Amino acid sequence: MKAMILAAGRGVRMRPLTDSIPKPLVRIHGKPLIQYHVEALAKAGVTEIVINVSHMAGRIKGYLENGHRFGVNITYSFEKQPLEMAGGIIQALPLLGDQPFIVVSADIWSEFDYASLPSEPKGMAHLVLVENPPEHPDGDFGLHDNLVTDAVGKRYTFGGIGVYRPEIFHGLEQGVMTIGPVLREAIPKKLVTGEIFNGRWHNVGNLQQVKTLNASYA
Repeated sequence: MKAMILAAGRGVRMRPLTDSIPKPLVRIHGKPLIQYHVEALAKAGVTEIVINVSHMAGRIKGYLENGHRFGVNITYSFEKQPLEMAGGIIQALPLLGDQPFIVVSADIWSEFDYASLPSEPKGMAHLVLVENPPEHPDGDFGLHDNLVTDAVGKRYTFGGIGVYRPEIFHGLEQGVMTIGPVLREAIPKKLVTGEIFNGRWHNVGNLQQVKTLNASYA
């Protein structure tokens, strides 16, 4: 099973820090954020990783190189401008192959076990959801009988971790595209399953969140 780490974002909300360092290389407890994901994927037996890069792409590639020192093989998908989540995946599809693959956002920190993800989702996608953090109180999706819903009721936040079949992106044009419309096309057809992760999970989107995370779990 292959995986993709989304690392092309500019990290505007982390400026001025991200004026001199790409967001995925921001350090949490002394280690670059993206390294946590690479090591966790390797631990789960996922050794083929695609990383999309744009802002300061050379810095990310220079740090991770081919991934061999982490026990993985890394291939890079370069974006002239950040293509957002769905757009980045669509461009990288030739590198990801024709089997289901994991996608994880580089700007989260968690203790999620990637080995627990389904290698063959029942539908077109499987999402990891978390309790709503303070900065996102309304959440994104509901969950009923392991199916992700858009109905009114208890809602959770998409945790930036999922498994996708490449077919969910087939027929979509390359370009800037968020994942929301893709998922909301499949959800009413009961093609998106999900799970709730109650372990340690943090969005790392601004300087305060970096400071808070570095001050915790000491």
